[in-house]
Amino acid sequence: MTFRKVSHVLFDMDGLILNTEDLYMVGFQDVASRYGKVFTFELKTKIMGQQSKEFAGTIINELDLPLTVEEFLAETRAIFEKSFPDCKILPGVEKLIRHLHENNIGIGLATSSSKESYELKAVHHQELFDLFPYKTWGSSDPDVKRGKPFPDIFFVAANKFPEKPSPDQCLVFEDSVNGVKAARAAGMQVVMVPDPRLDRSLTTEATLVLDSVEDFKPELFGLPPYK
Repeated sequence: MTFRKVSHVLFDMDGLILNTEDLYMVGFQDVASRYGKVFTFELKTKIMGQQSKEFAGTIINELDLPLTVEEFLAETRAIFEKSFPDCKILPGVEKLIRHLHENNIGIGLATSSSKESYELKAVHHQELFDLFPYKTWGSSDPDVKRGKPFPDIFFVAANKFPEKPSPDQCLVFEDSVNGVKAARAAGMQVVMVPDPRLDRSLTTEATLVLDSVEDFKPELFGLPPYK
């Protein structure tokens, strides 16, 4: 299999850089349990990559919760303010980000999270996130009109690079089905590192599917190889 050479790399955050998807699962189930409902992995798969108000509305509708979007977000925010600062960096990620940074490859963050949520998650990982000169927070950036699976966030994130790379010069790292669809809709190649529980039939749109970022070989996409 051959891949196009790229010059810039965009990273999703939740479930790709950080293990926050597990924390979302626990937090959403905490709220659902109060109303005798179950937050399933299937529902989690459906909302991954959506903006805050989008996923809140989806969960409320799917579980028939007696809450407004604002009430749901307020309840979960109180939970996540306690859990997000404890999140961990996933295997292979720090090595790759530092490698690209040291080799002057343009890197950007393209997360559907809000800036406030990002700050909770990044509080103990600031040195790593400081390596990203350009960050796009989908739930806070007015230029990102629609969440994933729409391509808006990747167009906005790529446009922040001074070089203004074309979509075919950008490689995206994602863990979610919606994120992969968004990247492909933007005309970008995408490396998917899905949750082990995800049905692999849902990963077919990805350019490359890996079990871990540790397995990534930069030279496949014309990037400097690890030494």
